[in-house]
Amino acid sequence: MNYASIISTLAMAIGLSVAVSGAPAFAFGDGSNSGSSDAPIVCNKGYVYSQKEKICVKASSSLLDDKELYQQGRDLAKAGYYEHALPVLFAVKNQNDPMVLTMIGYSKRKMGDITGGFAFYNKALAIDPDNINTREYLGEGYVTLGRVDLAEAELAKIEKIAGRDTEQYEALELAITGGSTW
Repeated sequence: MNYASIISTLAMAIGLSVAVSGAPAFAFGDGSNSGSSDAPIVCNKGYVYSQKEKICVKASSSLLDDKELYQQGRDLAKAGYYEHALPVLFAVKNQNDPMVLTMIGYSKRKMGDITGGFAFYNKALAIDPDNINTREYLGEGYVTLGRVDLAEAELAKIEKIAGRDTEQYEALELAITGGSTW
């Protein structure tokens, strides 16, 4: 048994993961990451948890397809691990997917790079102008900048596309009326 196998076996026994290469890429989380868990498995920056291999692997490895990379990047971003989400989202091969671009923008905005976030939102909207997730996050960014007028314009677009009875409409409306802007 080689060194990497021993480390991997020991780590698995105590509920951690390490990269096969022997470079530690520790993970923490509840282990039940099904793609929609509120508590994703978080590996070191640049690594992502492979459900198949049950270890952290480089986000750029070929072990994960675009769908799994996007889902894990999204889960990391939504759980507040923006710096961890970005390398995973950038590892997605299809960088013209509007949802990938939206989540990159979301992570950048949440890290304080509002201009960078807007750039990715605009790329996403150029591909899919009816993406209400992108419109919600763009509107929240406008609220952060004090541009409630522009946020209200995004709210009106969401209403026109999907109506008022959507999570995105409600979240942006809350941000505009003084709720969370981040």
